[in-house]
Amino acid sequence: MQGPRRGWYAAGRKGLCRVVAALALLVGLALLPGGGARADDRTVLVVSGAIEGETPVSFTRADLVALGMTSITTETPWMADEVLFEGPLLRDLLERVGAKGDRIEAVALNNYRVEIPISDAAGYDVILAMRVGGKDMSIRDRGPLWLIYPWSGHEELRQELYYSRAIWQIREITVVDSRSR
Repeated sequence: MQGPRRGWYAAGRKGLCRVVAALALLVGLALLPGGGARADDRTVLVVSGAIEGETPVSFTRADLVALGMTSITTETPWMADEVLFEGPLLRDLLERVGAKGDRIEAVALNNYRVEIPISDAAGYDVILAMRVGGKDMSIRDRGPLWLIYPWSGHEELRQELYYSRAIWQIREITVVDSRSR
């Protein structure tokens, strides 16, 4: 090619290469685990075990917010001052899945496990905190979910037994019915 046509052709090829590269990048990002999905669309919690229908139920952040958010300002052994925590009540989550057990086993991202009597959720405003200090909790901040008791409002909760049940980085809850064993 010669003259002005050659310049136009070369510029067109460069532009086309840029478009193809951008499309390849977008496709690659969409294929990554969780890629292309908004944070509210990803599963953050799975509830299984002795529940209605016995099929595990997956929850996104948006699903948990839809259960209703409860605010608790409380002291914890892990933070210097009282802190505002926000999240759905554990009892509302258990009601939503039709829990039929007497305890739950909460599992963290690192497979740490804690057993919690369902009576705790019935007797106290225990929440699955998703926000701390007005900000969404990241994994680095003990998120995405942290089981929080209202320690400041209940003297009887300020003991190691209840602090040990405050599992963070929760990814799974299994409802257990020990009465059926």
